[in-house]
Amino acid sequence: MSVPPRSACCWQAGTAACGDAKDNKASAAAPAPKLDTDKLSADEIQKQAKDALATASSVRISGEMNDADGKMTMDLALDTKGQCTGTMSVPGAGKFEIISDGKQSFLKPDTDMWAAVGGPNGAKAAELFKGRYLTGFESDDDFKSFSSVCNLTVLSKQLVEDDDDKSTFTKGSAGTVNGAKTFSLKAKDAKGEESTIHVLVEGKPYPVRIEKSGGKESGQISFGDFDKPLTVQAPPADSVIDFKKFKELQGA
Repeated sequence: MSVPPRSACCWQAGTAACGDAKDNKASAAAPAPKLDTDKLSADEIQKQAKDALATASSVRISGEMNDADGKMTMDLALDTKGQCTGTMSVPGAGKFEIISDGKQSFLKPDTDMWAAVGGPNGAKAAELFKGRYLTGFESDDDFKSFSSVCNLTVLSKQLVEDDDDKSTFTKGSAGTVNGAKTFSLKAKDAKGEESTIHVLVEGKPYPVRIEKSGGKESGQISFGDFDKPLTVQAPPADSVIDFKKFKELQGA
């Protein structure tokens, strides 16, 4: 699935150290594999896309989805080590910034989210903890779902797979997404929801965009920065509060 590396001499000493022109041609990197959209069925292409996403060591996921509860937005970079950074909004619960270094998660809610999760003291919490990150909330039933957004395996699976997993895929057409060559797949489930998945045709067949319409959900989610190393730093200690202080305020 990945591009074979160039020979060791080219990496270590440059192309001049790799011999004559004939040797240079022989040692050149092999072309990226291409998705045979003529030979493969729609289901086979869809499976390759899912499998490719499942093997990604990191990815950036961004976009928005609308349903009966409202609009959800996200812009998250995350990896298989549990690291992530970005923002997400939840219908009826405001917006938050999240940082995870793989060991500890930090959540910075906006005013609307503080009001939604803070109960009678939501407004007070919003003012008291304004601009600060919560940590230590992973075991709380109301908050632990927030830390799960940093789980690349779970989140990508939720976004790519349909709820009933009974969609019928058909081939779409060749196109481009952000300048990259793609091939689209169309799907329609029993509830009438239509989906379009745009898959890269050169290199690993990653899904780079998912569009939904016609059902309970509509919108677009994009995937990018595949396998790009992610470096995350925890926020400064003076901008972090322990979740226990928040719970104490709730009980006040």
